[in-house]
Formats: sequence, C-alpha cells, structure tokens
Amino acid sequence: MTTSRRLRIAGVALPLVAVLCLMVRAGAADDPDDAARLKRFNDLKFGMFIHWGPYSLASVEASWPIMTPKPGGISEAEYRALPKRFNPVRFDPAAWVRLAKAAGQRYMVFTSKHHDGFCMFDSAFTDYKITNTPYGKDISAMLAKAARDEQMPIGFYYSPPDLNHPGFRDTSKPSSANWRGEPSRPEWPLYLSYMELQVRELLTRYGDVFVVWFDGLGQQEKYDGTRFLRTVRELQPMALVNNRVGLTADFVTPEQRMPKGIPTKGSRVGMTNPDDAGLAADPPAPEAFQPWETCMTINQTWAYNAGDRAFKSTTELIRTLVEVASRGGNFLLNVGPAPDGTIQPEFEERLLAIGAWLKVNGEAIYGTTYGPLQRLPFGRTTAKGATTYLHVFDWPAEGPLAVPGVRGPVRAVRLLSGNRPVAFTHRAGTLTIQTGGITPDAHATVLAIDAR
Repeated sequence: MTTSRRLRIAGVALPLVAVLCLMVRAGAADDPDDAARLKRFNDLKFGMFIHWGPYSLASVEASWPIMTPKPGGISEAEYRALPKRFNPVRFDPAAWVRLAKAAGQRYMVFTSKHHDGFCMFDSAFTDYKITNTPYGKDISAMLAKAARDEQMPIGFYYSPPDLNHPGFRDTSKPSSANWRGEPSRPEWPLYLSYMELQVRELLTRYGDVFVVWFDGLGQQEKYDGTRFLRTVRELQPMALVNNRVGLTADFVTPEQRMPKGIPTKGSRVGMTNPDDAGLAADPPAPEAFQPWETCMTINQTWAYNAGDRAFKSTTELIRTLVEVASRGGNFLLNVGPAPDGTIQPEFEERLLAIGAWLKVNGEAIYGTTYGPLQRLPFGRTTAKGATTYLHVFDWPAEGPLAVPGVRGPVRAVRLLSGNRPVAFTHRAGTLTIQTGGITPDAHATVLAIDAR
C-alpha cells in the first residue's frame, strides 16, 4: 500500500518526491559553475592545511583530548581555560602566506572552528572566540587579507560538531559522554541554524572563499548537508565543498593515507579507515573521475606538539605529492603553528625544500591529471595534454631506463631539470631512455615524454 505524502514549501504544497528531487538538484552535476570550480581545484594540486588554536598552548591535538580523554592528560576544565591565555604576539599572517608560496602551495585552508567549538574568527553568534582572548584580533580576517594581498586562494575548515553549543549536546555533561551530538533532542534544529549563521558569516565577511572544508566525523546525515551545500552555492558559487557533511559534494577526502586506486564517481573512499571499494586500477575516462584530496601531517600530529619529533623526510613528502598527483588527487599538507604564532623551523625547512623541487618540476604537478602508467615499479606518471611526465624514484645504477607500456609515437623526451633533451628509442611499446650524463634528483627525477 502506498500513501501520498506532501510537504509545504514557501506556502506551496508539494509531493514528498518533488521535495527530494529539489534537494538532490541542489548539489547536482548540472551546476553551471561545476566544471570551472573543479578545474581550478584540480589544477592547483598542492595546498597548506593549518590547524591552530588555543590548544597549541598545551601541545595537544585540537578537541580530541576532551572527546576521548586519556589518563594523566589535560582535563576538560584545563582545556576550556586555554583561551584565557592565548596571545600569539608573533603571528604574522603575511609570513605564513609567503611560506606557502615558497613551498609551491597554491591554496590554504585554515581551521576557523574545530570540534571544541572555539571560533578563530569573530563570530557574532558566540562568545567562545578569538576576539575574547588576550590577543583580541580576528585571526581569520588577518589571514584572509594577507592571502588576498598575495592572490593566494584561502578556504576555511569548519567543524559541524560543536562541543560548546548546548544545541549540539547537553553541555551539563562531560564532552566525552556525548561528543557525537544529540540530534534527537528538540534543540537540534536550533544548532543547525547556528551552523548556517556561522557558515554565512565565513562566506560574506572574509572575501572569496576557496573551499568550505567540513569535518562532520560520523553519522554525517544528521547535519542536513544539502542545506549547507545550497548555502555555499547561493553565496559563493565558486567555493568548493568537501564530502564531510553527509554528501559527496565536490571532492572526497581520505586522511593520512592514499586511496588504493584512482577514485571514480560512485566508488567508496574511506577517510582514515582504508575502506575503499570500486576504485580504478587503470586510468578511467575523464568524466568518470572523482576529484579527491588527501590531507596529511608533516609529523604525527595536526596541532602543534613540542614533543612530536617524528618528522617525515623531504623525500617522503615530495614522493607523496607525486603519488597523489599520479592518481589525479590534491595534496593538502598540514602545519600546526606554535602558540606564539610562528611555524616551527622543521616545517619550514621541509616546505622550502618541496618548493625548490617544484620550481624545477612543477610542470609535472600543476594542472596535471592521473598518469597512463599506474603500476611502474620504479616511479609514477602524471599527464597533461599530449605530455606524460615520468617521475623516477629509483634511478638505474647503470645502463638505460626501460619504460614498458608506452603507447603511440613519441616525439621527444626532456629532462625537466635544465629542460634538456634526452636520447631514447621506442620499439614495441617499450621506451628506452639513455641515462648517461644525467645526475638523478635525490627526491624524484622527472622526464617529460612528449607525444607527436
């Protein structure tokens, strides 16, 4: 038996199926700005993620110490008191933007609000914010202006969970008791309205926003993602939206890892859990590709942690960038600034080294897509137009480099370092590259294979 169900929107009664269709179309692929928005995202390839807030004072992660407290760790009361002494007097937003540019990063994403609910922007709808600290200034506004002055796209991470808001959870209880939120409480709609008000602030007061990077954790359907996608599209049609508010939106976001293949539309890409399914082992048709971005840390933690010395090497970071680009993705590499507002020298050293490599080899990263050869044992490929870029990790100790599976005629092979031609032969699908006189790059040596 079926029943007719109707909802009233703007005074007009509509069948429920019509309402659902309207909701689906709010994020549909026929969005007129879709192609331009995604091309811009895919072309930029490399960004800077910034996790920063009062939690840096305690050298702990953002929010998680009060969500899943550990014996002997910081208490919730101590954590909540941190904003009272947060005063990053050495914060220089222009220096952060200059560092990102020198690193070859072409967009930035800043944590405007993490799960704890503390706002690093001057929201009109809460007192739990940066302008009520000893520092007293709107850090998000300062960073957005510095980015705008340098023509650096900037976006905002915004957490749907908010442990400080009484509509999100019963705040009379410890955060650890109900940090996942309580959507069954009558206050929940008020919380979603609060969320929308803050998202509208970010989209109307801070200039062009490159991305609204939601982080909804589990059971994201409770946030009514279609509502927030519609809000972003209404206010800034070119702003991207990621997949952590209950819908796929523009791009998917594995975290601290690589997907097992090339993401395609309809495939499943896990976040921290490598629960991937339906990914392509070989290059898919362009229209089947699902844009994606992985976010990773330089050490082991997102926020500043004075005791975390497990820094990834420059070589590992550059090769990760190559791995990501070879599968068509973007790489969002995180820094956790110190409580005084500076970025620690170990981060700067690695970022500047990545930037130096990109000055020589950026042609093989920016504006590229997944490469035609996905399972080479010694390196990876990216592609742009009629050119395939071969990123060699393991240079042969002696003799030529044989690259199997190269289809079609080859016009030239170039070493990007010095843009010098390299001798080659191409027979029966194998490209043989002469390596004499080439000093391999310690991180990755890049050759351009130009088709006829």
